[in-house]
Amino acid sequence: MITLTEENYIKAIFHLGKQGSVTVSTNALAEAMNTKASSATDMIKKLAEKNYANYKKYQGVSLTADGKRVAVNIIRKHRLWEVFLVDKLNFTWDQVHDVAEQLEHIKSQKLIDELDAFLDFPTHDPHGDPIPDKQGKFEHVEKTSLSNAKEGVSYVCVGVNDSSVDFLKYLDNNAIALGTVIKVLHKEPFDHSIKIKIDGKELMVSQTVGKNLFLKEA
Repeated sequence: MITLTEENYIKAIFHLGKQGSVTVSTNALAEAMNTKASSATDMIKKLAEKNYANYKKYQGVSLTADGKRVAVNIIRKHRLWEVFLVDKLNFTWDQVHDVAEQLEHIKSQKLIDELDAFLDFPTHDPHGDPIPDKQGKFEHVEKTSLSNAKEGVSYVCVGVNDSSVDFLKYLDNNAIALGTVIKVLHKEPFDHSIKIKIDGKELMVSQTVGKNLFLKEA
């Protein structure tokens, strides 16, 4: 039986390693898990013994095929629960992550399959991230960051890179949500701030906001 802590490590390796395909250093994993490198190494060895991870001393860690399947299943559950919390229980998108972090460890596959059907098989969570289907496949969406968007072009907001409470509240306060149409008016060369227009109102946003907002052309 896989433990909750093991699942959290597997998910972290998956995200840090760009969906599990890139080797992750022990120090990077320890930082992500807010623990010591020695503790991360001990857990990596346990995952390797269970055939969830590939590990070589001084070369970092990557996920095996079994590890990737576990990671994708955790992500699927997390994002389905986020949809449920927003659509059915009226949570806001800045409130769901911590609750979904708890719910993602529920083991019942039948419950998750029924939840998926109950929600009419959603393809994206409230933050715009793709939800893998039962076979573990992600829908690919062509997107760009606001920082890389072109001046004079209108876009639709399709996701965020930063799902922290502070950033999502910032977006709420500025009427930016999934589906919001954003026109890029000007990109300031000096500090890389960006002037945009939303519903006729102009707004200047920082480079940090620009890097963390995902768009597709309208």
